[in-house]
Amino acid sequence: MVIRRYSTSFGLAARLLGGEIRQDVENVYALVRIADEIVDGVAAAAGLDPERVLAMLDALERDTEDAVETGYSSNLVVHAFAITARSAGIETDLTRPFFASMRADLSRTVHTPETFRDYVYGSAEVVGLMCLRIFLRGHDVDDAQRAAFVVGARSLGAAFQKVNFLRDLSADHDELGRSYFPGVAVDDLTEAQKHSLLDDIEADLDRSAAVLAQLPKSSRRAVALAQELFSELARRIRTTPASDLVRTRVRVPDPVKLRIAAGALAGRTPTSTGTTASIPTIDESSLS
Repeated sequence: MVIRRYSTSFGLAARLLGGEIRQDVENVYALVRIADEIVDGVAAAAGLDPERVLAMLDALERDTEDAVETGYSSNLVVHAFAITARSAGIETDLTRPFFASMRADLSRTVHTPETFRDYVYGSAEVVGLMCLRIFLRGHDVDDAQRAAFVVGARSLGAAFQKVNFLRDLSADHDELGRSYFPGVAVDDLTEAQKHSLLDDIEADLDRSAAVLAQLPKSSRRAVALAQELFSELARRIRTTPASDLVRTRVRVPDPVKLRIAAGALAGRTPTSTGTTASIPTIDESSLS
């Protein structure tokens, strides 16, 4: 329910996942959303000072680690995440970078290339890696293929986050006081800067597309749909003047989302930015 409430794109893609996998991905997304809401002003709007907001985030991280270790939390969202994490092998190597990035949102308003890289890894790439561990659970994958999947998952997570940053430039700056892209002045975004950022995003999407067709059948089409929805959003941002991008929030219309979803159901998957291909038949015995 949380995933559908906060993101129509992810909610639509999640419907293409197998039942148990869908629930696990929703459990991950719910925890991510709670942490994100804590740092994105909801707690402050309720009257909490910065120290109490930080304390809430720290408490959520402690509760999460305890629940993953013991298998129980009185917080139902944390408890559900812990069940998923224990089943899929999601451990502190992924949760700690995530909470570190959430914590950075409470103190950092601009980024250097180094802090931006760390922030994107913790806030988005590790979420892709959490989902990957869910997708590969129970499948026998050799080291080389797993390494390729890791690159794809990190790249797709990074692309999603960077697209969101571009789409939400104005809101992040005006409402939250944040400027994520290093060296980019939100009020003076140029066409050259916009296209450079989108070129970087497209490179991420291409790295993800290179391994997408090798994912297990139970997750392949859902990931293909999510990738194509964000690719479409990136294409629309590219055709939006930079001067408009800082004042408006670009979105993919619902009819277009449904058309893209129909393509994913028909078995079409991105092979690179701007191109699609039918999903090839894959020997599932190599992944099980």
